[in-house]
Amino acid sequence: MFAHYLDLAWRSLKATPLATSLMALAIAIGIGVTMVSLSVYHMMSADPIPSKSSKLYAVQLQVMDEGQTYHSADDIPFQLTFLDAKNLYQTLNIDKKVAMFKSGFAVHVNNPEVSPMLQTTRLITREFFAMFELNFLYGGVWSQSQADNAAPVTVIDETIAQKLFGRSDVVGESIYLAQRRYQVVGVTKEWQPNVKMYDLNNGAFADAERIFIPFSHAAAYEIDTWGNTNGWKREEINNFTDKMNSEMLWTQFWVELENEKEQQALATQLDNYIQTQQDLGRFNRKTREFSLRNVTEWLEYNNVVSEDNKVMIGLSFMFLAVCLANILGLLLAKFLKRAPDVGVRRALGASKTQVFYQHLVEVALLGFMGGVIGIVFAQLGLWGIRKTSHVYESLATMDVSMLLAAPSIAIVTCILAGLYPAWIVCKTSPATYLKVQ
Repeated sequence: MFAHYLDLAWRSLKATPLATSLMALAIAIGIGVTMVSLSVYHMMSADPIPSKSSKLYAVQLQVMDEGQTYHSADDIPFQLTFLDAKNLYQTLNIDKKVAMFKSGFAVHVNNPEVSPMLQTTRLITREFFAMFELNFLYGGVWSQSQADNAAPVTVIDETIAQKLFGRSDVVGESIYLAQRRYQVVGVTKEWQPNVKMYDLNNGAFADAERIFIPFSHAAAYEIDTWGNTNGWKREEINNFTDKMNSEMLWTQFWVELENEKEQQALATQLDNYIQTQQDLGRFNRKTREFSLRNVTEWLEYNNVVSEDNKVMIGLSFMFLAVCLANILGLLLAKFLKRAPDVGVRRALGASKTQVFYQHLVEVALLGFMGGVIGIVFAQLGLWGIRKTSHVYESLATMDVSMLLAAPSIAIVTCILAGLYPAWIVCKTSPATYLKVQ
């Protein structure tokens, strides 16, 4: 029976090409606008590392004195001091931990045919790759001995390798970061999480770094941060050593915990660390405050997806509703024009339910057509967004779920819009039109 209804629906739509085109276009425009905002929101709110989002935890410490306030929800700074990041990495009894911060260099090779380029770089401890699931194409991470001795080694991704050498297998080659020569020990696959969860300070949707060097280089070569630096007290900073030993906040620290027992053990260690620092004259508060938040909690805590994004979703659905309101009028006019034919069908034995279902199949088919065209409009809109700002290159896309959602939303909304016209026409009295016939 459904196939019969589908055939009747197709015949009906072909019989009125102008009205069908107008209605399909209206649906397509509404779906296109809706799917643009919905796709961006979907990518923004998607879990950036589903396999580990419940295991990776950002560490926060309350380093400020009593009476000092911070702009976070719980008054605890987002970042750590360099001193605390270094101390925690050295003292915490946990295998998977990473201290890091953002920097950058002019990158070049000993080849006049390759132009130098300015590239952000992340200083990290070697656990970063395993914790955040960066996969190696060639080579691997530097050794702990190389890190301890601040050896000039680096890991780059395949994009940088291709730009500098025209190939990916460049393990053993040398690159220059500013004036310092580094040996490439590993090449990773291109990696761009939808949200830069490990460092939200300079844009949650900014490009991930493509060059990595050991965290120990900060002290060895006085490499400063390219990220945000927050200060909460007046300090005399005369050189980089002063900055490393200051209360200025510019590093990030993450740990990987498998279960609640490990969380409790880490909490005890952090509490003890704060107590030790208080004995040294730091962390001057009556209470010892720290925080552990997993990836999902961390993104929510930092308001990565703002209320503005949700408002845009609401506005786009309101626009779709306006489009459907116009379609409702066209459907009502079209269905009532066919009332005589419906009267004859009813007289020949068709029930109200059958007539009602037939018209719903027709509006569903119309919705499907509009949804498919709407995907094209949405892709054009997303392309325009990507061209407007590189920040949205990985966000302004439609994944499989969004591609399936577009016609689904169109069909459902069209059926809702067609309920009233279908109900009006199916309650038509056959006798009225039989007399006319």
